[in-house]
Amino acid sequence: MTDTGSLVGLVGFARVLRRAGVGCGVERVGAFLRAVEVLGVSGASGVYWAGRVALCGEVDDLPRYDAAFVAWFGGVDVRAPRPAAGVRRSVAAPLGGGAAGEGRARRLAVAASEVEVLRRKDIASLTPGEREHLRELLAALRPVPPARRGLRRRPARRGALDARRTLRAMVSSGEPVRPLHRRRVVRARRVVLLVDVSGSMKPYADALLRFAHVVARRLPVEVFTLGTRLTRVTRQLRVRDPERALAAAARAVPDFEGGTRLGESLRAFLDRWGQRGTARGAVVVVFSDGWERGDPVLLGEQLARLKRLAHKLFWVNPHAGKDGYEPVQSGIAAAAPHLDRLLAGHSLDTLRHLLREVARA
Repeated sequence: MTDTGSLVGLVGFARVLRRAGVGCGVERVGAFLRAVEVLGVSGASGVYWAGRVALCGEVDDLPRYDAAFVAWFGGVDVRAPRPAAGVRRSVAAPLGGGAAGEGRARRLAVAASEVEVLRRKDIASLTPGEREHLRELLAALRPVPPARRGLRRRPARRGALDARRTLRAMVSSGEPVRPLHRRRVVRARRVVLLVDVSGSMKPYADALLRFAHVVARRLPVEVFTLGTRLTRVTRQLRVRDPERALAAAARAVPDFEGGTRLGESLRAFLDRWGQRGTARGAVVVVFSDGWERGDPVLLGEQLARLKRLAHKLFWVNPHAGKDGYEPVQSGIAAAAPHLDRLLAGHSLDTLRHLLREVARA
């Protein structure tokens, strides 16, 4: 029996296919799920061929299906499955039989291997082609918001006794009724992203802003850039098209690839936005390598203020995941006592890890 987590992943894959232009409706998705369950396929290879047969209705769907499969199940080796016991050869042959099927499987295996390497590769060392591929993988991310318990309560099957509703039901019916319950509503917690766009962060700025665009499109989030001044780019990054969103953000940021005054920028954020509610109870993520040209003492003071307001405070340093790294930069040294976590942020895998940390916060 296919577990619930696997079903959710397969349905999510079908949703990605529809966005890619493959016409897989409810009936095809149902056939895909039944095929995975009945055939008992557990590996990526079996899922690939079951989905290819059930979800693709036209020849033009095949390249879109292959691209979506590699992006969703990245880093897998897709091979033609062997016919199951009791299944006629004529049924199994269309799945992977022939030189064409084997050639496609080899190409997919190579593509999956490239994705696996790209996921761990330092963003600063990517070629132009790899950067383009990274943009596609970033767009496929599905961030999950951190949750918080709201102040309001709603009717529920379990929870605290709802005395008012119970008494009203008793008065209305004129006889004792089963006690009614209520519980607090679970809401999405706000996320605040502060992205350093100074000259030292130039190799990572484009990828981090694209990452912020993906988050801004799906979560309750506020995005600011840090440099010699503070700039709010939330509105620009909510534009649906990533290229237009980044172009608008670039026009709005006057200090792109300039100097770094993190302490002064954070003070401006807290005075104008954070203290007034933006940072209160939020998960705040600072993306910076920690090179501070201003006063490190001021940076430490502002981070202490931010820590008192925020629910969680993460600092993402692109160099933190590299061998031999030591947090000796003045900005990192001043920030360390006030952080909940210091995380790496130099690759796609580290950004995925950051999303998991944010969701768990």
